[in-house]
Amino acid sequence: MRTQPPARSELEAIETASRDELTALQIVRLKQTLNHAYRQVRAYRKIFDEAGVHPDELEELSDLARFPFTAKDDLRKAYPFGMFAVPRTQLVRVHASSGTTGKPTVVGYTQGDIDTWTALMMRSIRAAGGRAGDIMHNAYGYGLFTGGLGLHYGAERLGCTTVPVSGGMTERQVQLIEDFKPDIIAATPSYMLAIGDEFERQGLDARETALRIGLHGAEPWTEAMREEIEERFDIDALNVYGLSEVLGPGIAAECIESKDGLTLWEDHFYPEIVDPGTGEVLPDGEIGELLLTTLTKEGLPMIRYRTRDLTRLLPPSARSMRRCARITGRSDDMMIIHGVNVFPTTIEALILEQEALSPHYVLELRKKNRLDDLTVVVEARPELWGSGEAAMSAKGQALQHHIKAMIGITTTVKVVPEGSVERSAGKAQRVIDLRE
Repeated sequence: MRTQPPARSELEAIETASRDELTALQIVRLKQTLNHAYRQVRAYRKIFDEAGVHPDELEELSDLARFPFTAKDDLRKAYPFGMFAVPRTQLVRVHASSGTTGKPTVVGYTQGDIDTWTALMMRSIRAAGGRAGDIMHNAYGYGLFTGGLGLHYGAERLGCTTVPVSGGMTERQVQLIEDFKPDIIAATPSYMLAIGDEFERQGLDARETALRIGLHGAEPWTEAMREEIEERFDIDALNVYGLSEVLGPGIAAECIESKDGLTLWEDHFYPEIVDPGTGEVLPDGEIGELLLTTLTKEGLPMIRYRTRDLTRLLPPSARSMRRCARITGRSDDMMIIHGVNVFPTTIEALILEQEALSPHYVLELRKKNRLDDLTVVVEARPELWGSGEAAMSAKGQALQHHIKAMIGITTTVKVVPEGSVERSAGKAQRVIDLRE
């Protein structure tokens, strides 16, 4: 580990508080949030009344399980401003999703929300080992996407010099990393690897940069991908987590001293894990879908929001708050192949076990004899591509056999030359649905 953790004196008191202190704060804030949502948001009042629950009935944290879920579709139905809990004139900023699968989900922030977001993102960067005076190269997208601005404000609050590069222009990314000598880089893990490819293309050694810390999130990634990034750049690669509907990046972050899962900032978000099918609350340690309830959000409170992210809650380690295990996938990008539930990250982990294959891949879904059929398209590393088509075919067959042995499904594997899989400056599109 090249990066030193923050001193205990640098942490906020709540980061080392007792469980009893944290629980007492959560109950107070949860009651306030439920009442705020019920009084100010017609949609919440309607679904609470239909479920036969009232905010005043919450006495302890477990009572939250009686309240209904909120989902992305609720935001789309209320498009654009129907879920806001304050008048539109009190909002200082609006973000929105891309809307590629329906109407955009619009989120609004009061000045208080922006201040909270900034403070939590600062806390997350500090947890990763960032400190005042560092230079942060921010390759997350700016604009309606929350990633770029979220990291930007947090880094500035911490006292970093922020380079707002945004995504894309990968050749220029390399130039600026070489010339500005940043200590921290923020990017999606898939784009970080694309930057590494550009270093190699230019004949430069990515391990010789000034970078110490990588902040990576916005898409599921595996431990094998972390190892790949750390090896190629000689940095500490840490996971950060967020989603626009709940706040943005800064909901949870890994701590440099442990790198053992995402510490959830439980003073601002109350987590639950539920069975994706039944909605039943699961105990800590069991894998299920993560629900988040905001405890301090003013403009757009979220009650039991279905993130669709699959994980489990773990005991505290570096901080007094619980951790989320690495996101293994999403309940809504799960593929069912010949009756077997398959997540892209499971395939990714098997790809990265093959030294001759690169982490650049896509999964193509087609219909074959009325069943879903999966083709894995993965790039060969340059040394394999230079060995000829027979060697590439053999590696493809080996991966096909490995997938069959580990997951139990038969796939088609196509090993393609370097550069064949489209690069993304943001979230990588791993699944391409070609079914009619």
